[in-house]
Parts: sequence; structure tokens; C-alpha cells
Amino acid sequence: MALFFDQEWFEARLAEAGLNRDTVAAALGLSGEQVEEIWKDQRELTVEEVTVLAALLGQPIEDVVNHAGIATPQPGAARPPAPGEASVPEAGRILERLDALDARMAGLEKAVSELSALLKSMREEHSDDAIQP
Repeated sequence: MALFFDQEWFEARLAEAGLNRDTVAAALGLSGEQVEEIWKDQRELTVEEVTVLAALLGQPIEDVVNHAGIATPQPGAARPPAPGEASVPEAGRILERLDALDARMAGLEKAVSELSALLKSMREEHSDDAIQP
């Protein structure tokens, strides 16, 4: 595995495919500056970017990972969650909690609508009483 981003390897693969860094930027949805940061080893590739780059270059994911620098994540490899990132079981609990909150919100919206209709009805009754002599 390369310690740093192997510019020569990536440039050779791009040349073989008839591509350039602008193509990489477009495929990854990045700016030219962001791609330059990757090439200078100032920005790490994400798992998704590794996958797209491998497909773009027609290279095995393992080769892209091996030439992209030591900190490059391998798609499908188990890794601990990053700080602030939810683990899969925790993410499931979060989704369950969001579903429960959605259900509560729907109930509250229904109650507010019913109260609004009741208040409107009461106002109409009072206005009818005030009109009669």
C-alpha cells in the first residue's frame, strides 16, 4: 500500500483510459481544486469516491486503494464509526425514533386541526347569538 497518493500511477491509468483530472472531477462531483487536493494527498478519498474512481479507471478497487494512500478506506471493509457517525444498530434505533416522532407529529397536527375547527364553530355560534335581537 502506498504511504501517500501515487500520482504517477493515477496519471498513467488516466492516460491509458484517455481521461484527465477534469473527467475525474466530473465523475466524483468535485471541483478541479478538490481533485488537485486529492492528487497532492491533502484530501482523503471517501469509500464512494474510491468505488467511482475504480470504475472510471477500469481498475480493481484494491488497486485504487493501494495507490491512493494509507488512509484510504476500502469499500465493504468493516471500520469503526467516525466521531459523530452512527453505527448501523444505532442508526436503526435513530430511524425507529424518527418514525415514532413522525407519528406523534401527525397526531398533533390532527389535534390542532380538530381544535381549529371547534374554535371556528364556536366563533360562528357566538357571532350568530350577537346578531339576533
